[in-house]
Amino acid sequence: MKEQPSSDFLRAHSSVYDDTIFTRRDFLRRTGMGFGAMSLAGYFGINPFAEGGQDAGAKSLGSLAPKQPHFPAKAKHVIHIFAEGAPSQVDTWDPKPELSKYDNKIIPGHSGLAYGSPFKFTKKGQSGIEVSSVFPKLGECVDDMAIIRSLWTDIPAHEVAVRFMTTGSLQLPKPSLGAWTLYGLGTDNQNMPGFITLGGASESRQAAFLPGTCQGMNINYSSGTRPEDLIQNINNQFSPLDRQRRQLDLVKQLNKMHSDALQKDAQLEARIETFEVAFKMQTEATDAFDITQEPVHVRELYGKTEMGAKLLVARRLVERGVRFIQVSAGGWDHHGDLELGLAARAKDIDGPAAALIQDLKQRGLLDETLIIWGGEFGRTVTKDLNGLGAGRDHNGRAMVAWMAGGGVKGGTVYGATDEFGARAVENKVHVHDLHATILSLLGFDHEKLTYRYNGRDFRLTDNYGNVVKNIIA
Repeated sequence: MKEQPSSDFLRAHSSVYDDTIFTRRDFLRRTGMGFGAMSLAGYFGINPFAEGGQDAGAKSLGSLAPKQPHFPAKAKHVIHIFAEGAPSQVDTWDPKPELSKYDNKIIPGHSGLAYGSPFKFTKKGQSGIEVSSVFPKLGECVDDMAIIRSLWTDIPAHEVAVRFMTTGSLQLPKPSLGAWTLYGLGTDNQNMPGFITLGGASESRQAAFLPGTCQGMNINYSSGTRPEDLIQNINNQFSPLDRQRRQLDLVKQLNKMHSDALQKDAQLEARIETFEVAFKMQTEATDAFDITQEPVHVRELYGKTEMGAKLLVARRLVERGVRFIQVSAGGWDHHGDLELGLAARAKDIDGPAAALIQDLKQRGLLDETLIIWGGEFGRTVTKDLNGLGAGRDHNGRAMVAWMAGGGVKGGTVYGATDEFGARAVENKVHVHDLHATILSLLGFDHEKLTYRYNGRDFRLTDNYGNVVKNIIA
């Protein structure tokens, strides 16, 4: 007589409704691709058989929790003061007395008349670095700064060069520097976005193909706007916090049901996590942007200007664990009237940037906060008469930037341009090299901080870049 299957056997092998609900992609994943997925899980250090093993893989991509870099980081936070518009290198941080000798004359090998800088350079600090007269207060901080005089970029056109400086890409929409930083390090404060921009182009904060939680949040900050009005709908006028909490919990529960029955959706996961951050921001965001809480002497140190208020906010965001802050400080496109225009832009950033360095240093935060100043390309050394007064045209072969704090060797000048300042010639630093150096200060090997998308591994530095070790302490 044929033996009948036991009740336990029948229960274990009976049809389960959830097993009938899956997409074609899910079907392939559960069958032919299953062993490949198991091997990949091992490669990424995930045990799929452990409790929550599958969820761990998803969380590792989208979570904003703090993460360990490849090696000990010198910098934990970044404040990028982006001087969009392309400041002139020979009028700011790269003195060229030879250019002044040829003023209004033809320079050998150049077309057009030479334009010697109208600004005087003076040695400052113990390091004796020459600083333009347009930066009297930053000159007092020069011993904390590393100045790169040999930067260069590929295409000196504003839109392309801005994209290149902020994302490492000339054409394709790729993740921004801040998004890569957040992807690699996570953030210390789960109640605030880890990447915040104060103005600037949308490309400068995009996450592109990285998890959506790495997207930067833009705040159109104005010192005259009430903190609760800076972020649209930061406070819910219709539901108290406890009801919002229950709504989010319900959405999370529905999302889990969706992922259990079908598959995890990266965009949905990112959206849910964004809702969580937005909910938590109600308790901290308005406080972070309220500079009236600062003592009067601190506000006076930064100056009663919009730029001063923005950099003071940047310091307050660093104190609250925000990982990357980019501050738009544009207006450097001086094709004409350079003598007046550049002096005005420099005055706008000189006092506030010096205050930021001094304030972070006094609070013991400068060593872990990397400050970067620079634009997207440089300027010609010949005259551009496109205005009431002389100016300078675009030049991608020579540009300048400075860095302070965050493991940078202060009182340092790296690289050099030719005798007129027209082209980087000594220890040249490409934009990819600058990005590689920033990632190194954050604790990353730029060749290993990658994300697989569309069948290949992408990184911020594309496929080349060298760390400028001489400016690292």
